[in-house]
Amino acid sequence: MLGQIELDQSTPTINVVFKITRALNLPFSALLTAPSAERAKVLPAAKSKVLRSHDGAFSSRALFPFDERRRVEFYELRLVPLGVERAEAHAPGTVENLTVTKGALEMVVGGDRHLLSPGDAIQFEADTAHEYRNPGKSETVMYLVMTYAEKQG
Repeated sequence: MLGQIELDQSTPTINVVFKITRALNLPFSALLTAPSAERAKVLPAAKSKVLRSHDGAFSSRALFPFDERRRVEFYELRLVPLGVERAEAHAPGTVENLTVTKGALEMVVGGDRHLLSPGDAIQFEADTAHEYRNPGKSETVMYLVMTYAEKQG
């Protein structure tokens, strides 16, 4: 798979990129762009990095530049009606803080189900498999802050 990606013969899904970054013990953004020296950046929506699930039901748009390794990342997530996105466990110490701005979300973490409405937020340790489920008839829009553990030593 890595060879196909390097040769531009394949575009990785969100889950594939997460698996690669987890194996390399890197933040998700580390594989996507080269560093930049600019002090301020405008991130035009039309030029955003958007990754989609294999079935296209889930999308993740980075709301930060992919120019350097970082401990904190910020994303806009979208999930189609009745869509489900299963996320594998992230590296130990990874925390997700998610806020729903539109629609409804059923968040499943470690087998526990949490129903969120617009304005609701959830924070959880993301080093266990988790699922985003849209139980409604309209798109769910969420904002996610992902924080990675600081490396020791």
